[in-house]
Amino acid sequence: MSLAGIYSLRMMGLFLILPVFSLYAEHLEHTTPFLIGLAIGAYGLTQALLQIPFGLLSDRFGRKPIITIGLLLFALGSVIAANADSIIGIIIGRAMQGSGAIAAAIMALAADLTQEENRTKAMATIGLTIGVSFAVSMVLGPILNNWIGVDGIFWLTAVLAIAGIILLRFGVPDPEKTSLHRDAESVPGYFSSVLSNAQLLRLDFSIFTLHMMLTASFVVLPFVLRDYADLKTIHHWYIYLPVLLLSMMIMVPFIIVAEKRRRIKEVLVGAVITLGLAQTGLMLFFRSITGIFLSLLLFFIAFNVLEAILPSLVAKFCEADKKGTALGIYSTSQFLGAFIGGMAGGGIYGAFGIQWVFGFCIAVAVVWALVAKTLQKPRYLSSYMINLGTMDASQAGSIEQRLRQQAGVAEAVVNADDKVAYLKVDRRVVDTDDLHKIVAEMIDSETAVGGPALT
Repeated sequence: MSLAGIYSLRMMGLFLILPVFSLYAEHLEHTTPFLIGLAIGAYGLTQALLQIPFGLLSDRFGRKPIITIGLLLFALGSVIAANADSIIGIIIGRAMQGSGAIAAAIMALAADLTQEENRTKAMATIGLTIGVSFAVSMVLGPILNNWIGVDGIFWLTAVLAIAGIILLRFGVPDPEKTSLHRDAESVPGYFSSVLSNAQLLRLDFSIFTLHMMLTASFVVLPFVLRDYADLKTIHHWYIYLPVLLLSMMIMVPFIIVAEKRRRIKEVLVGAVITLGLAQTGLMLFFRSITGIFLSLLLFFIAFNVLEAILPSLVAKFCEADKKGTALGIYSTSQFLGAFIGGMAGGGIYGAFGIQWVFGFCIAVAVVWALVAKTLQKPRYLSSYMINLGTMDASQAGSIEQRLRQQAGVAEAVVNADDKVAYLKVDRRVVDTDDLHKIVAEMIDSETAVGGPALT
């Protein structure tokens, strides 16, 4: 929970300006619509470039030192942006905020502090904070803008970063040891294999496109609400709060259908089409507050559904021991999408006007729907891990072969260095208690014949 708190404090710092920045930036020196979009999305480029390297550095120099450095960089970027009197200064500050790319290091620390059997729950808890942070930021951003202004919001994000360092120091336990966790971290040797997986590339394109559409839309949405819906900036949360609450409730049945009824591809394609319909509504009815509300409701229902099912699909399509690498590349694609979306939204707005930003998003949704339709139907498998203890390569091979023969086990990779069995299992078939019994029996048999004991 403390790591989730650190993650959420940082994400709030990035998201708080999203619903109000465009209105603030139009009064800065040297502002153009393109530069407004670049300022909104600049964090995405540095985040994308540095998050995997930060995770790798945390393997070598320790999790907490690297996370602390990342939070200090984020605080520095916030201070630069708070003191900037030109759009260029804001862009530099936002890029510096993104350079504090601690997501991978936080996930690695969470892996150090959790048992294999509980790790998925821990990662889900941390991942949930992203959605909560976004929703809170959409509501608080307009209110804080009225109280302290956008420069004050940047100062607040610097304070949040320092609060994150304090929480890291006093709220997060020190791990007994730091080791590589293939389920939570990127492994450079796996990059070529993951990047050659056509299904994973489709999912990387999906998250890239989703965040490109989100960021492009929020370049112009503040102007739409103020200038066409006649809604004062402080009242923009009147739209965002009910939209986000309703969308979170409405998304639940779709997630159940996707996972429990095993219709995840159909739900994915339907959500992409819904995004296109939402953008069509914004393009046609951006002068109507009712049209804006209904279009945003459709958008965020689809957005929340996709945010939930896309990582699940990544886990289903990647190999058992390559989940961390697949999710690292997936996350990098997400932040690149935010960067490109900011530039595209600002550039199109400056050249053609507000409507055509939404028109661009419609075109993107059409392409995405065509790509999504080519996605293979996934196997409905879950990741599962068993801690095995010390062993040699021969013992690892024997355990791996035995696990592969068990009902409900689709894949098994036993890594002697990690001391872990990485499995892909069908939860409807597999008996995890039996898997643990099999491992225990093999450990006992090795010990009985005088071989090295597996701990």
